Amino acid sequence: MESSQSAGNRTVQVRVMRQENPNSTPRWELFEVPYRPNMNVHMCLLEIQERPTTIEGSQTTPPCWEVNCLEEVCGSCTMVINGRVRQACSALVDTLSQPITIEPMSKFPVVRDLVVDRSRMFEELKKVKAWVPLDGTHALGNGPRYSQEEQSTAYVLSRCMTCGCCVEACPQYGPGSAFIGPAAINQVRRFNLHPTGALNKGERIETVMGPGGITDCGNAQVCASVCPKEIPLLESIAAVARDATVHSIRRWFGK
Repeated sequence: MESSQSAGNRTVQVRVMRQENPNSTPRWELFEVPYRPNMNVHMCLLEIQERPTTIEGSQTTPPCWEVNCLEEVCGSCTMVINGRVRQACSALVDTLSQPITIEPMSKFPVVRDLVVDRSRMFEELKKVKAWVPLDGTHALGNGPRYSQEEQSTAYVLSRCMTCGCCVEACPQYGPGSAFIGPAAINQVRRFNLHPTGALNKGERIETVMGPGGITDCGNAQVCASVCPKEIPLLESIAAVARDATVHSIRRWFGK
């Protein structure tokens, strides 16, 4: 709660989960920082970083977290704030109950404090070949043209910033599961829609038909609700599942 109602003396209480290294035991530390109008969680962490003293008066180490664009574009400052996964740059203090609890995402290994290793997500993008392949670096001429409808659909899908919100919320995704998650499945749909990327459509569909693929989705439908870019992840999962069914039937009949 706020310690004072006057604008000049208002403070914000912030509870941060701390962990020195991947093998250490996590612990909570409570801080109190000065309030500022339009303050976000990132600004709270900056205040703590400059004056790393707990509310009990104990000196501690400055917290570690990732940050880059501060415009909800890069996805690097994704963390769990008041129990909901989101970006620290766009989480405004005025919209949050106090004390504000900040902890790292639970689906990835912790490096230190709020920094996690999300390399698994990028390995999954490589697994589904989320790119348009080019044969060499020479000029290949004009490629197939996009229709306006295809461009509009692809743009929405391409807004994914690999922040990890969807997989953090997904109950099927985690250290004990091979499920590649909604972000990778969305990219399968996105690159299968590309006129040139569609040349590898069968290969991508074969990948998501294997272990950890589309059949591992439990249809919890929470991924779309936490996506900061409002990507239609449920539509992407349904579309890829439909393509997998068609591909399986065609393979059965040798087509």
